[in-house]
Amino acid sequence: MNRFIYLFALIFITSCGSSQSLTDNDAPLPEDPSLQATLWVQNSAEYKALNVQAYETAERMLSLPLEDSFWTASVNQKDESVYRKLPPAIIMDIDETVLDNSPFQARMILENKSYNSDDWNAWCLEANAEAVPGAVEFAQYANEQGVTIFYLSNRSYEVEEATRKNLKELGFPVSTSMDNILTNGEQPNWTSSKVNRRKMVEDSYRVIMLFGDDLNDFFPAKEISQAERDNKIREYSANFGRKWFILPNPIYGSWDSVMRSEMENENSNAGLDPAKN
Repeated sequence: MNRFIYLFALIFITSCGSSQSLTDNDAPLPEDPSLQATLWVQNSAEYKALNVQAYETAERMLSLPLEDSFWTASVNQKDESVYRKLPPAIIMDIDETVLDNSPFQARMILENKSYNSDDWNAWCLEANAEAVPGAVEFAQYANEQGVTIFYLSNRSYEVEEATRKNLKELGFPVSTSMDNILTNGEQPNWTSSKVNRRKMVEDSYRVIMLFGDDLNDFFPAKEISQAERDNKIREYSANFGRKWFILPNPIYGSWDSVMRSEMENENSNAGLDPAKN
């Protein structure tokens, strides 16, 4: 499949920019900082291996929480007398966790555009995203074991039906009797924070595993510093690879906004203009 051939050409030109003939090339060179990360996601065997590793590990672990009613992956489920009686469920993020949106990012690079909600929603409405390696097989296996899958996404509610179509066509378990796709804005208190949506699931199910590509898919991490994020990883280290499974996403995420914010603060404190650095 050669859908990314143009990106290969662009990265080759970029890497050889010191050549006079390439410098004189009329075609503008991309300066998007996500170019290398997008190429890695789309073309590296390592990206595929990391995803398969996470989902294969989760599949091997799944029998443990099904046999142990004390097991919960939620930081909020603390009353054993309550959650032990609940049926098991798994919460999965969608973008870069079960659906691969790197073609959208490639499109933005080739069109010299930055992320914007109009283009993003148009991509979602196409319902053509491919599955992250290993995700379909794991979700189907968990579903066969009697586990309910919930998809918590910060996609907007207006693209939920297209997202449902995309997931179903790929073979992901999508319920016909209940809404197991919980999107941003679907309810008045469902914002980009996933806390309220997780709580809705936690009220009725024992959450046995969490999957995501961002720390906010596991606990609130939007308003905390990089140092605090690192401390949280140490605090919850026993959960990763056992109850929590994080997938690789070098293209975007809260890690990027935290890094940029702290760099801007450092520049501001040093009296530098962030726009010039």
